[in-house]
Amino acid sequence: MKFIAILLILGQILMAATIEHIELKGIKIPVIFENDKRLPLVTMQFVFTNSGSISDTDKAGLAKFSAKMMGEGTQELGSSAFAEALDSKAIHISSSTGSETFVMEMSCLKEQFDEGLNFFNMLLKNPNISDEALKNVKTKTIGSLTSKENDFDYVASNELKALMFKGSVFENPSSGTVESVESIKLSDVEKFIKSHLVSSRLIIVIGGDINLKDAKVKIAKIVNEMPKGKSSKIINYKPSAEIKTSILKRETEQAYIYFGSPYHMDVDSEDYYKARVATYILGTGGFGSRLMEEIRVKRGLAYSAYARVHVSKSRSYFNGYLQTKLDSLDEARKTVNDVIATFVKNGVTKEELEQTKKFLLGSEPLRVETMSQRLSRTFMEYYKGKELGYSAKELKLIKNLKLKDLNKFIKKHSEINNLSYAIVTK
Repeated sequence: MKFIAILLILGQILMAATIEHIELKGIKIPVIFENDKRLPLVTMQFVFTNSGSISDTDKAGLAKFSAKMMGEGTQELGSSAFAEALDSKAIHISSSTGSETFVMEMSCLKEQFDEGLNFFNMLLKNPNISDEALKNVKTKTIGSLTSKENDFDYVASNELKALMFKGSVFENPSSGTVESVESIKLSDVEKFIKSHLVSSRLIIVIGGDINLKDAKVKIAKIVNEMPKGKSSKIINYKPSAEIKTSILKRETEQAYIYFGSPYHMDVDSEDYYKARVATYILGTGGFGSRLMEEIRVKRGLAYSAYARVHVSKSRSYFNGYLQTKLDSLDEARKTVNDVIATFVKNGVTKEELEQTKKFLLGSEPLRVETMSQRLSRTFMEYYKGKELGYSAKELKLIKNLKLKDLNKFIKKHSEINNLSYAIVTK
């Protein structure tokens, strides 16, 4: 009965989301929309695909740096005056990047939607790409990167990616390095914005107390003024199958252990729900997960141990991490290898599967509480090529998943045994 209730709630939520299009300049721009009248608020995102850190092929950190430059206001008003103008009307505009996307977001009260669109359009058309803004963003970014030199989780995580994706764009940190950021010029930012903030790469996400038909007309005026540009297919980067280890020596009282391996799965795989269940049992589920049970509970080697699977258009891989005492480094590393090898060989128990089902199904409503969560979920369904409402279907698949099928799936992914390690120790 609880599961039926969850599906009914989720079904109502997902039915509220729709996908329409704006047709301009010979292209159909998707518009993901959800109506929500509980509060007089509107949230809108312009998501530009293949425009995140995956595009940093020439200078590491350029996408993220460009997003920060878009936070410096317009040429006309500058950073402070633009921010003050937004604050006076309770309008929020920000820019951010992921691995594959560049996102510009605007949120405001319903009554300020037209004004918010006006400021949003001003920023798109005439961002503050100036020497002063460049200097300001460089100073802040380099300061942040310098402070992270002693954040050994950050150091170990980046070193692992360098091992796994050597020779590709993902070899470098998404924020760049001090050297790469210092080398960024105004012309680099201008070129990035001109190439990536274009209508051919655009997906629009909007939700709140607003009429979609009216909103589309107003948004279309902004999109029509944008350059069409060119879309491009996302390149898939395979992690190295070679087992590697990198040990970095630092002044530290703990050993920071990051591990990872290839994971053979496409972004549109029908088996992703099995990976979600399997990884929860192995290392995502906190207390009760295999890694936490063996490393913390039984051996007392670490406060926490975690592992997960990343599956996207640009890359798919398995990774995890833990911290341990310096003299426990070898034992902790051996335990990770043993736990994963046993997991692949023997699979999971019926009790583990049932407990995981209860958690994943029972906690599902918490993942769609807010409009932002629901819009994000609908966006990911569309982006990954799934039908609208696929999340409800996935819940049914999890509920009906049989132990023998899950263990067969786990055994098939023996590639997670090919672990590379990045370790920071004394």
